[in-house]
Amino acid sequence: MAHFVGHIGRKTVHSVNHLLNLFALTFRILTLIFKRPKAGRIIARRAIFEQIYFTCVQALPIIIPIALIVGSMLIIQFTKFSAVYDLGKTTVLLIVRELGPMITAFLVILRSATAVTIEIGYMNVLHEIESIEMAGADPMLIICLPRLVGITSAVICLFIVFDLVSILGGYAVVWSLTHLPIDDFFQQIAKAITAADIAVGIVKAVCFGFIITVTSLNQGFSIKKQITDIPVGTSKAAVESVVYCLVSNVIISAIFYL
Repeated sequence: MAHFVGHIGRKTVHSVNHLLNLFALTFRILTLIFKRPKAGRIIARRAIFEQIYFTCVQALPIIIPIALIVGSMLIIQFTKFSAVYDLGKTTVLLIVRELGPMITAFLVILRSATAVTIEIGYMNVLHEIESIEMAGADPMLIICLPRLVGITSAVICLFIVFDLVSILGGYAVVWSLTHLPIDDFFQQIAKAITAADIAVGIVKAVCFGFIITVTSLNQGFSIKKQITDIPVGTSKAAVESVVYCLVSNVIISAIFYL
């Protein structure tokens, strides 16, 4: 029994220490936003645009079909029960507040979280980060800040694209392929959506961007010796990102709903 309690205690201490490390890394990166170092600014700016292009632009062919399928299916299903459910409020609640941020986060985790962890892991194992330090540049500025800004900006943009395509594209698909009565769909959306709905989605997108980036960077930096550790770290980064996003999603929704 004492051994079991001791094991739980060690796991708890390890988990708390891990979370504190994530918060410390986040704070360390955010402090760079208010600094203007002489070396590395051009490289950091270019890295931000490259990260946005990879995470956002190249993900559009994936997220647009998903948004069309989700939006059209939700509209079809809830139109059949329009006497029971308010179609406008239901669409706003599910797409703008819940599904939009979460599906966007899952897509970014699958593409960018794994890519960032692998990239940082290889840089660590091959001592490229040490080379950056020896050249007089700050790795946090060159590596971490561009990925935080790029991934967070991409999550926000993809969230907006998902919402617009789900609502507008879903309506177009349902209107053109079915005979369901959805003529007043946009009027219901206009009445149902509020500033709080948009704020919830944006807050979630920003939090998810921070969580995905910091978790991926932390796991990448923890890979120090062997290339064979990279797959393990990548898996941990993806799983942790999903768990943290789910937990933060529940917390943010509870705060706004209460």
